[in-house]
Amino acid sequence: MRVAFYTLGCKLNQAETESLANRFNKAGFQLVSPNDDADIYIANTCTVTHIADRKSRHWLRLARRRNPQALIIATGCYAQRNRQELAQLADVVVDNKEKENLLDLTKTLSPEGRRLAESETKQSQVLATTARTRSLIKIQDGCHSPCTYCIVPKVRPYEYCFPVSQIIDEVNQKVALGYKEVVLTGTKVGSYRDSSTYLKDLVQRILASTFIDRLRLSSLQPSEISSEFLALWQDERLCRHFHLALQSGSETVLQGMRRSYSLDQYQRTVNLIKEMIPDAAITTDIMVGFPGESDEEFEESYSFCQQAGFANIHVFPYSPRPETVAAKMPGQIKDKVKQERNQRMLELSQSSRRSFYEHFLGQAMPVLWEKETRPGSGTYSGLTDNYIRIFAHSEKSLKNDITAAKLVELHNQGIWGELLDENPG
Repeated sequence: MRVAFYTLGCKLNQAETESLANRFNKAGFQLVSPNDDADIYIANTCTVTHIADRKSRHWLRLARRRNPQALIIATGCYAQRNRQELAQLADVVVDNKEKENLLDLTKTLSPEGRRLAESETKQSQVLATTARTRSLIKIQDGCHSPCTYCIVPKVRPYEYCFPVSQIIDEVNQKVALGYKEVVLTGTKVGSYRDSSTYLKDLVQRILASTFIDRLRLSSLQPSEISSEFLALWQDERLCRHFHLALQSGSETVLQGMRRSYSLDQYQRTVNLIKEMIPDAAITTDIMVGFPGESDEEFEESYSFCQQAGFANIHVFPYSPRPETVAAKMPGQIKDKVKQERNQRMLELSQSSRRSFYEHFLGQAMPVLWEKETRPGSGTYSGLTDNYIRIFAHSEKSLKNDITAAKLVELHNQGIWGELLDENPG
C-alpha cells in the first residue's frame, strides 16, 4: 500500500506528519511523494489563513484526480475547524485529537491495511534513505492565548506537554537513525512544563542525556527568554537561531491584536540575544493590514523592523478567520492596500536577509548538508546553525554530514561556500 502525506503550515504540523509517516512505514506501508500515485492520500491541513485553506482544498482535488479509487483523508487544523467543508473532498475527515489514531483508522478502512495489520513488517529502509537530515519533535500542543486574529486556540484548544523521558527517548531514537539535528516544536514551545521541568530544564536534560549534534528551538515569546536561558547557548550544539514572532511594530496595533508583550519588551529581548549571542539569527513574522492599521501605524511597523536587523522576516497579509474577534472589527483593510504593504515588507525582508548574510562573508562555519540540489550536479545545499543557507560543490556526497565551509559569495538563495574539509564525516 502506497501512502502519500501532504503537509501545510507550521513546524508542529510537520513534526506530526513525520511521526505519522514513521508509524505507517513501520507498519509496512510504502511512503511516496505527495505528487506520486498512491493508494492513500493524507492531507495534514492548516487553517491559519484563507490561502492555507485554499491550498488544502486544491491538493485534495488533485489527489482525487490522480487516483479516483484512492482513500483520501483530511486531518489537521482545517479539518478541526470545518469538517463539513472538507467532507466534500475527502473520504474521511479526522480532527487534531484523533490524528494520532490515523494508522489504526486506515487499517480499518482498507482491506490491504487490515492484511498489513495482521502481519506487521519490520521497518523498511525508506525513512533512513529519504528522510531529512533534521527531525522535528513535538514537545507541546495547544494554545489559550487571546490573540484577536488567531484561529489556533479554536483548532488546538487542549494544552498539554509530553514527558521529559519520552522526549529524550525520541531524541536518542533519532540519533540512532542517523539524524544530526533535532528541532523542538509545539504550538507554544516556551510554555513547556512537565511537573517541575520547564523548557530551560528540558534543554539541559537533552544536552546532557543525548549525543545529538544540533538542537534547535522553534518559535518563542519575548517573555520566555532570559539571560539564564541564553546562557545555555554556551553549548555549541544549541543552534544560534531565535524565531520571535513580532506580528507588528506598532504599539497600537499590538494592543489591538492582544499580543502578550510590548514593543519595549520585545526590543529588550532582541538586545539581550545580540549581547549574549552576537552572531545569532533573529527571525520574525510580520502581519500587514490588520483591521484598523493606518498608514502611520504601518510605517511604524516598517521602521521598527528596519532598525531591528532581523535575519529574515516572514511577511503575510491579515486574513479574517471565522469566529475570531478581529474578523468582526471595523476598519477592515482593502486587499489592494494589503498587497502594497506586503510588497514593501517583502522587499525589506530581502534587504535585511542580505545584510545579515554579508556579515558572515569570509568566515568559516560548520554546515549541515541536506541534499544535492539536482541529481548529478555535485552542488549541495545545507544550513549553518544560525540558519544561513549554504551551497557548495563537492565530488563526494555531503548528504547528512557536518563540514566546515568558507562563506565566499552571495547566492540568490543564500551564500556560496568553499569546503574546508574534503573528508566529510
